[in-house]
Amino acid sequence: MNDIMDLHTHTIASGHAYNTLYEMAKSASEKGLALLGSTDHAPKMPGTCHEFYFLNFKVIPRKLFGINILMGSELNILDYNGKVDLRKGLLERLDYGIASLHEPCFKSGTVSQNTSAYVGAVENPFIHIIGHPDDGRFPIDYDTLAAAAAQNHTLLEVNSSSLHPLSTRQNAKDNYKILLERCRHYKTSIILNSDAHVESDVGNHERAWELIREVDFPEELIVNGSIKRLLPFIPKLEAYL
Repeated sequence: MNDIMDLHTHTIASGHAYNTLYEMAKSASEKGLALLGSTDHAPKMPGTCHEFYFLNFKVIPRKLFGINILMGSELNILDYNGKVDLRKGLLERLDYGIASLHEPCFKSGTVSQNTSAYVGAVENPFIHIIGHPDDGRFPIDYDTLAAAAAQNHTLLEVNSSSLHPLSTRQNAKDNYKILLERCRHYKTSIILNSDAHVESDVGNHERAWELIREVDFPEELIVNGSIKRLLPFIPKLEAYL
């Protein structure tokens, strides 16, 4: 199927990425994408930007190099209730939010506690995507997560970076196989993202697509091929089309 979007990318504002927003957008355009989402790390991630960074997205053109741009954030889930590290007033300003578990910001608990953290984030109306729910360092109940995402109309991410052989995330491929089977069962929609921290990786979903083909996951549950299919999950996108 077509793959025209990448909604999980980072710029130098995240502190451990290596290109500017304009460089990332130019790369996305050159690779034939129609939509790029920029999601720099929220403030609890060591080395990232201050919350003021997320206040000024109004100045950024929503079309760069001929493609549509969305400005969001990769939020850090902080506790077992799914609390994240931007306040409501800032979350409202984002085009969309991704919520993820990161080791510097979250202490792994029991399967029940970790699952509760994800479900709390899923139930937050300002969170549209759950980022890389694949890391064996944070064991979870994938059946519960897939059901909650379907009920709350939240996308679950297949993160191509997690499948890199040098990734620090543990057992991602095996965990994704379990998650995708549960997504098939509940008809939970997913999105493939790169988690690019450098312009050459924008739109690189190769490892994710290999896994999708391996498990024969249904195309109708993948949003990457159509902005129309994505719109119900990220309503603010319509204003920029």
